[in-house]
Amino acid sequence: MKKIGFISTRFSGTDGVTLEASKWAEVLRQHNHDVYWFAGDLDRKPENSYLVPEAHFKSEPIESLNRQIFGTKRRDLETTQNITRMKDFLKNHLRLFIEKFSIDILIAQNVLTIPLHIPLGIALTETIAETQIPTIAHHHDFYWERTRFIINAVGDYLRMAFPPNLDGMKHVVINSSAQEELALRTGIASIIIPNVLDFEHPPAINQARTSKLRESIGLSSDDVIILQPTRIIQRKGIEHAIEFVKKLGNPKYKLFISHEAGDEGFEYQDWIQENALNQGVDLRLINARLEDPWNNRQPGEGRFSLWDIYPHADFITFPSLYEGFGNAFLEAIYFKKPILINRYATFVRDIEPLGFDLIVMDQYLTKKNIQKARDVLECEDRRSLMVEKNYQIATRHYSYSVLWNNLNYMLVQYFGVQI
Repeated sequence: MKKIGFISTRFSGTDGVTLEASKWAEVLRQHNHDVYWFAGDLDRKPENSYLVPEAHFKSEPIESLNRQIFGTKRRDLETTQNITRMKDFLKNHLRLFIEKFSIDILIAQNVLTIPLHIPLGIALTETIAETQIPTIAHHHDFYWERTRFIINAVGDYLRMAFPPNLDGMKHVVINSSAQEELALRTGIASIIIPNVLDFEHPPAINQARTSKLRESIGLSSDDVIILQPTRIIQRKGIEHAIEFVKKLGNPKYKLFISHEAGDEGFEYQDWIQENALNQGVDLRLINARLEDPWNNRQPGEGRFSLWDIYPHADFITFPSLYEGFGNAFLEAIYFKKPILINRYATFVRDIEPLGFDLIVMDQYLTKKNIQKARDVLECEDRRSLMVEKNYQIATRHYSYSVLWNNLNYMLVQYFGVQI
C-alpha cells in the first residue's frame, strides 16, 4: 500500500482534470492505496486534504500575475520577484503536505502542463528535483495548444516547468498527438493513458434524485432532451448543437447545456443564448453547480451530480472543435446514449478507427446527419443496437482495467515489486 498525493490548482466541480483525477484516485483506492489531495480549491474529505487557497489559479494574485505575463513579451523585475515570493510560499506548503501525509508518490494533474499558475508549477518542479520523490505528471493540455499562451513573458519558466524534464519523472498524455508533440518539443518520452470510465460496472442511477432534477428544470413527460454535456466555451462548438436541434424541427426537442460557462468568460454564453433565441430553439441551462460523481461526498441539498442528468437525455450533442480527449463522448457511451460528434483531431486519430457507431459531422451538419439522427431518435431497435455496440467497444479500450494496468506498470517501475 502506498500513500499517493494528487496535486493541482483545483480538485472541485466537473472540469475534465478534476473528473479524471477522481477516476485515477478511485482505481488506486480499489487496489488498497491511500489518496491525498493538495490544491487551491478542494471538495474532498478534509482529513485527506491540504487546502492552500493561494494555489488556485483564480486567486486574485495569480489572476493579476497572468494579466502581466500573457499577451506581452516583457517581464519587469517586480513581476519576477512576485513569482519568486509566491513560489517560495507554495514550495513550503508542498513540503508540509508531503510530510503531513507521508506521501510516497506524487501525481501532478495538469499543474505541470498548462501554465495557469506559474509559481505553483515552479514550486512543484523544484520540490521534485530536491526531494527526488517519485512523480507521475498527468498532462491534459499543453500551453502550446492554446493561443492565449503563445505571446508571453515567461518562456524561461515554461521551458523549466511546463513540463519539467527531470530524471525519473514519468509523463502521461491522453492522446497520440500530444505524445508526439511532447517528444518533439522537449525530448520527453511519455505513455498514453486515455480517459476512462468503469465500463465493467454500468452506472448506478438514483431514481429519486433524477426525478427531482427533471422537476427542477421544468420538463414535461413528453419533452425530448438533447443534452450538450460540456462547459459553455467556444471550442465546444455549441452553435452546431443549436443548428442541429433547429433542423430536427420538432418543438418537443429541448436543448440543455449541463455545465457553467467556466473560466473563459461569458461573452460566448451570451452569444449562444441569443443565437438559440434567434433560431427558435428552446435552450435551457442547468444552473445548479454539478458535483463530481466520483467524489466520495454525497451531493448537498439542491445539488446534483452528472449522473443525475444523463439518465434524462434522449440524445447527446458533442460538436467540439478541439478536445484533448473528450469526457462527454465516453459518458454518452457509458449511459448508452446516441451521440452526434464532430471530427476533431483526437477523435479522428485515436477514437474513430475503433469502429464506434455514431452520427459524425465533419465541421458542418448535413442532411444525412439530420436524417440519421431522426432515425435513431424515432426507432428504438436502431438506437439499442447502436448504443450496445458502442458500450462493448468502449469496455475493451476505455475501462478501469486499462487504467489500472498502466498505473500498476509505473508503480512497479518505481517501487520494484507488484503492488
